[in-house]
Amino acid sequence: MIHAEGVAEVTDTTFDAEVLAAGVPVLVEFTADWCGPCRQLAPVLSAIAEEETGRLKVVQIDVDHNPEITGRYAVLSMPTLMVFRGGEPVKSMVGARPKRRLLQELEDVLPAVV
Repeated sequence: MIHAEGVAEVTDTTFDAEVLAAGVPVLVEFTADWCGPCRQLAPVLSAIAEEETGRLKVVQIDVDHNPEITGRYAVLSMPTLMVFRGGEPVKSMVGARPKRRLLQELEDVLPAVV
């Protein structure tokens, strides 16, 4: 799996505890080794994970090794980014994008900065 620095990996086994039970919104990247755009997205996710510490948790899940979660959320394209809040998916985006655009798309699901 293409590992983004500072981004935890979740699995079929740990997904519910790490993502659904989290106290902050969680951005999940559904990724795979063979996915070129996923490689482009890795540094973007690392930067967002660092900048949004405390407001947003960023994790990755490898679709090839975790078919249960991939199937549960009907993920068909890589990379798929899903935001979970309070145990529910509240936003879904497909494809790599630059950091600024991704942050704009996340604004409505992130808690306000105080």
